[in-house]
Amino acid sequence: MNERLANIKQEILEGIKEKATSRAAAFELRKQFLDSKAGKIGQLMKEMKNIAPEERANFGKSVNELKEWAQNQFQELDERMKKRELEARYESEKIDVTMPSKRGKTGNLHPITQMRNQLIDVFAGMGFEIYEGTEIENDYYNFTALNTPKDHPARDMQDTFYLSPEFLLRTQTSAGQIHVMEKDKPPIKILSPGRVFRSDDDATHSPMFHQMEGLVVDKKITLCDLKGMLDMFVQKIYGENTTTRLRPSYFPFTEPSVEVDVSCFECGGKGCKLCKGTGWIEILGAGIVNKKVLENCGINSDEYSGLAFGIGIERTAMLKYGINNIKLLFESDIRVLNQIDDN
Repeated sequence: MNERLANIKQEILEGIKEKATSRAAAFELRKQFLDSKAGKIGQLMKEMKNIAPEERANFGKSVNELKEWAQNQFQELDERMKKRELEARYESEKIDVTMPSKRGKTGNLHPITQMRNQLIDVFAGMGFEIYEGTEIENDYYNFTALNTPKDHPARDMQDTFYLSPEFLLRTQTSAGQIHVMEKDKPPIKILSPGRVFRSDDDATHSPMFHQMEGLVVDKKITLCDLKGMLDMFVQKIYGENTTTRLRPSYFPFTEPSVEVDVSCFECGGKGCKLCKGTGWIEILGAGIVNKKVLENCGINSDEYSGLAFGIGIERTAMLKYGINNIKLLFESDIRVLNQIDDN
């Protein structure tokens, strides 16, 4: 029996040396010997009935001493394994403070947001207040109040996203000027930026894009005031030597109406690929607010006049940053966005 106990001791020592490579393995080894039901030491106690009565006391004492010895061995083993695992964890989490740090990339605002902020800064410096309307409008504010006839092509389904016979996604931020003129009395000087929606999609157009409407209503407002403001705008955005020219056009809500060209900031007006050899680039539409629009809002058109202009933020950004496809502004390609940062 003593030999059997010695063999179990040897098995435990060899198991600790060879098999206990982790706390999990040590637990399984401990279970193999000290489990109350299946453990080898526990099985010895079941053999007590086969021992002669006069030898049972010594046998029980020897088994208990073996059990106590084994528990101490496994307790020491567990403490060593804990210490080893803690050291390994410390090693894996160790930071070498002498190593150069990883530099995080700094993000920047989207080009559309940058251009929007620049435009707001320019016109805020001229005394404009910001008005942000709703993207869902009714037919009256988007068309009727802006003197757009019922049979005007802009009302067609292929140009406008209708949500119902009455409501639609606004096709222009001009709808905001009606809301302002209805509730405020002149003088009025507002800038209305926001998303607009039209059923149009090609390299220079998108079904959703951003526009910025400017409106001034006061006494004796003329095209000269309009040109002075727009000259200031293009000089701030495209350079001090940039100027504008006005060409006759037609918009239902302005009379007279003009298309506004900007002198080519790439070639200085000499003619190049950007301006198609003309020295000028079309940039926005504007005009003097139609008297009917003023009257629709309860403003005396004999006493007051107004000017309005609509700037396409994407078009302004595309010209400034040399972008030839509007979709590049919406695809979030980091290679494109990283090249544009005026912050």
